[in-house]
Amino acid sequence: MRKSERLSAILDQVGLQGTVDVAALAVALGVSGATIRRDLQTLSRNQLLVRTHGGAISNEAGDEVPTRVKAALRQAEKRAIGRAAAAFVEEGSVVGMTGGTTALELSRALAQRRGITVVTNAINIASELVGHPGIRLVLVGGIARSSYELVGPAAEAMLANYHLDIAFVGVDGLTPEEGCTTYDEMEAQTDLAFLRRARRSVVIADSSKIGRVTFARISLISGVTDVVTDRGASPEQLEALERAGVRVTAV
Repeated sequence: MRKSERLSAILDQVGLQGTVDVAALAVALGVSGATIRRDLQTLSRNQLLVRTHGGAISNEAGDEVPTRVKAALRQAEKRAIGRAAAAFVEEGSVVGMTGGTTALELSRALAQRRGITVVTNAINIASELVGHPGIRLVLVGGIARSSYELVGPAAEAMLANYHLDIAFVGVDGLTPEEGCTTYDEMEAQTDLAFLRRARRSVVIADSSKIGRVTFARISLISGVTDVVTDRGASPEQLEALERAGVRVTAV
């Protein structure tokens, strides 16, 4: 198991249980206790959990994983999701794209395409795409978040002037019952503006987000036409999304 996969698994356990034990993690992940202790130290330095004697506990200061850490987690899955989502984009399309590390992989998959317009509120995605001759880039302004996204009323007012053929939205949680959720209420409202301006609305999320509910609702599941995720999600979870009327692509 790669380090990025271990870190993701440890964060999942902390999120579910509130506490983890070095010995139990070593057995579950098939590595030494020393390796687990180094992993916990890495996560502690990034303020994702609090180290304790023999393990770690949840960081009560907040659950949102910093973007610099998210980028190191589930990289292969996010890359595959990005490539699959890029196949949805037809020549001449106007593409809306919110931020997130999965969306960043999508932007890389689109970078060499021609004849498309990308409307995004993410600074890092704009940086990835600026200067590519085949792409017309529109950056939506607003209040800057640590996720590199620009959100708030200014962003929503600007989006109201555009018609999107397809919008790709990253989420922190997705269930049939609660729909799409994220950690920040202002970000949720801007994400919803992208969905509402699009003819086709696509959630791009790795399997760790499926079945999870976080603080702020972006949209009910009825506001989503498609979900692109990886095969780590359980068949039951994916079937539940399909029963709710969403087309699911698992890669």
